[in-house]
Amino acid sequence: MATKKKPTGKTGKMEDSEFHEFFIDELKDIYWAEKHLAKALPKMQKASTSPDLAAAFEKHTAETEQHISTLEQVFELLGEKAAAKKCDAMAGLLEEANGIIEDTDAGTMIRDAGLILAAQKVEHYEIATYGTLRVFAENMGHTDVVGLLSQTLENEKATDVALTTIAEGFVNEQAATE
Repeated sequence: MATKKKPTGKTGKMEDSEFHEFFIDELKDIYWAEKHLAKALPKMQKASTSPDLAAAFEKHTAETEQHISTLEQVFELLGEKAAAKKCDAMAGLLEEANGIIEDTDAGTMIRDAGLILAAQKVEHYEIATYGTLRVFAENMGHTDVVGLLSQTLENEKATDVALTTIAEGFVNEQAATE
């Protein structure tokens, strides 16, 4: 009787591999991050001075809820239970956002500039994470997961561009004159 070989190529299932376990662990990390971001964004929205920035945070809250649902689909496709593991990076970034709110005056563009800075730090973290997780999924042959992670990655990039547009459109210039 032939022994069953553990797949090692890009098309094989790698559920028993250390790399796959690392991938799942990182999915749990970003899942925690998205869930906590969804709670933080309304606070950032409320702290915003500009209606444009408040609207961007409101839109991103809805998108973040979709990212959570997408991650739940990813876990399901991988035969895993959706579970969160504390993301120290996101916890720190959200703590920094709270500090900006506490350290700036309400009703100022300086606060909005700070909120955009905090939000873009979050976006760049998410872009790096989803980009890497997508490549991990590609390397393990999880093509269905690749598509879902790619959609989220593109959404995160679009949010970053939208925040840059608001900052460069008027917030930074007005903040510089306060």
